[in-house]
Amino acid sequence: MPRMRCFLALLLFSVCFRPMVQAQTQEGPNATDRKIVRKTLPVYPEVARRMNLSGTVKVIAVVAPDGKVTTVQPVGGSPVLLQSAQDAVSKWKFAPASGESKESIELHFHPD
Repeated sequence: MPRMRCFLALLLFSVCFRPMVQAQTQEGPNATDRKIVRKTLPVYPEVARRMNLSGTVKVIAVVAPDGKVTTVQPVGGSPVLLQSAQDAVSKWKFAPASGESKESIELHFHPD
């Protein structure tokens, strides 16, 4: 019986305290309809977890014709979450296109 309680406590802890990060791409006025081929989810920062911080981070990704992200520019959101969002989006891959584009991206961070 103690093993079962330990297992249930561990299961409950892992469900309640896992990082929940949702990433959505939202088109801005200068954005194109480039599809995302590969997404890397941001790592929920430990300091944000301790603060129980949630929020939305907005960035602009400059995407080369081959689909690689060349730069990620911060637009808004919590500074605690911003670096994690920039690191993740810089690893994204978009579908190839005829020219460079700017993609407006919102990443939603939830500690639950």
